[in-house]
Amino acid sequence: MSAYPAIEDHGLIGDLQTAALIDSDGSVDWFCSPRFDSPSLFASLLDRERGGRFRIAPESGDYVSRQLYLPGTAILITRFMTPDGVGEVADFMPVAGAAASQRHRIVRLVRVVRGQMRFAIHCEPAFDYGRRDHKTEVTENGVAFHGDAMSVNLSIVRDHDVPPREGAELRVDERGGVHAVVTASAGEAGGVVLETAPDGPPRLWSPDEALRLLTDTRDFWRGWIGRSHYRGRWREMVERSAMTLKLMTYAPTGALVAAPTAGLPELVGGERNWDYRFTWVRDASFSVHALLGLGFEEEAEAFLVWLGDRAREAVEQGSPLQIMYRIDGTGDLSEESLEHLEGYRESRPVRIGNGAATQVQLDIYGEALDSVYLADGHGLPVGYQGWTDLSRIVDWLCGHWDQKDAGLWETRGGPKDFVYGRLMSWVALDRAIRLARERGRPADLVRWTEARDAIYQQIMRRGWSAERGAFIQHYGGDVLDASLLYMPLVGFIAPRDPRWQSTLRAMDDELVSDSLVYRYDPGASPDGLRGSEGTFSMCTFWYVEALARSGRLNDARLTFEKMLTYSNRLGLYSEEIGPTGEQLGNFPQAFSHLALITAAVNLDRRLDR
Repeated sequence: MSAYPAIEDHGLIGDLQTAALIDSDGSVDWFCSPRFDSPSLFASLLDRERGGRFRIAPESGDYVSRQLYLPGTAILITRFMTPDGVGEVADFMPVAGAAASQRHRIVRLVRVVRGQMRFAIHCEPAFDYGRRDHKTEVTENGVAFHGDAMSVNLSIVRDHDVPPREGAELRVDERGGVHAVVTASAGEAGGVVLETAPDGPPRLWSPDEALRLLTDTRDFWRGWIGRSHYRGRWREMVERSAMTLKLMTYAPTGALVAAPTAGLPELVGGERNWDYRFTWVRDASFSVHALLGLGFEEEAEAFLVWLGDRAREAVEQGSPLQIMYRIDGTGDLSEESLEHLEGYRESRPVRIGNGAATQVQLDIYGEALDSVYLADGHGLPVGYQGWTDLSRIVDWLCGHWDQKDAGLWETRGGPKDFVYGRLMSWVALDRAIRLARERGRPADLVRWTEARDAIYQQIMRRGWSAERGAFIQHYGGDVLDASLLYMPLVGFIAPRDPRWQSTLRAMDDELVSDSLVYRYDPGASPDGLRGSEGTFSMCTFWYVEALARSGRLNDARLTFEKMLTYSNRLGLYSEEIGPTGEQLGNFPQAFSHLALITAAVNLDRRLDR
């Protein structure tokens, strides 16, 4: 077993308030509680010694493992094949509901399906990213871990009238973790329930109780995904992506986290190690397109309510929108480094919080207004107060669009006149104008139209490089940027326009590697950080759409099919793909999955024509 399991060797489970990553070795390697953005309890992905983990696997290392999701659910099954037998662990989190809760459960059910097996259980929590000690108390029915701010129970699943198996007693090690070994034969089952913020000591769970939780969780997920309208060519991948996005949604507010993890590197051994457990206005706005494309109006509406609250706060404070917020809508994302953690495969520093929250990124207004406009077309119109707030934000944008910003990629190399920021400012004004005209809403249409048209003319004049024969990343440069694949997708330029066709060919030559797309060349456009990175999965899916709209339908389908081979075995994607096909960056990544859904829906539509 390697010191660090590959990022892609993990599956995701969750209860719509937090989530856990479980690798094919049967180890819970990442879990924060009570929310996505809370301190970790298990973080062995970031430090195998100090991070904490919770593993259930065959005692002998002589086994082969496979993972799958119970079809149509977020229940993860890890199967172990050994010389003596076959067994499996079913992991899931019962759905927590829409009310914020401190109590969350990871249920781990173990059964032997063939022969006989000895399962080793090792549970070693590390409170507050491994910065806090805890006390361990073994009881008759399990073990209680007492931290400064939270207690956690590990309770046993066993029939009340069945005595504990000989040799299965829990042993406490010097770190305050517990170990046990359980022998079982074909047909026998048991398990454990990890519970945060319990209301008492560990208790004995009956198998019937645990199976009811399993059945309820199964029925929830199958009922939810059954609402999807998608019946296209890539249904299995689209539905898995939809469930992944749902797992990354914080039910009490409807906010979508960019990823459930922090500190996973964009380059192994590098410093691009960010905390993505927050809600970006951009990412979540894109999710409206994906969700409405599948028919999930309730989830789209929940995010739009969250967005409306942020717009109202910005107007009341007389300030622009932040680019990201915590999942409860608060804006303090102070960044710090966890120097005591060695990082995934020694990728330092491990950062929590996100200092990019205070950056100016003008594109967020375009993504937000585009999602509002799309929702309006699906019967989710913006109300009076919402329109009043959005109008004031658009008024603000009219006076501020012509300034340097940090760009879509949150570079730390200083502000520039990024073309993507101008493009999406154009989108914001264009969609606001359309809403005002189509719905008869009050607006300063003269000012808005003048600003929109000025942006268009400026991009065409300064964002186009005749020498490169392409639209460029920022004014005064000659660097290509895959974010501009979005130009025809938002209607800024016709897909068959000669300028766009020339830009697409330039990207083919410089940014595309056997269908995978780099977002830009950091060597040609320094972004203030050391090292390189992999290809950006969201950009690859944008490339699929751009190809399809430009008349290269066969290229689009082949690129999409190739991209599907780069997911992990469970259909999950991180942010980037490395040189040998490995997943890089925080995992799984909302950007990647929502772009997959949108590309599949739109490509299906064009192929059907």
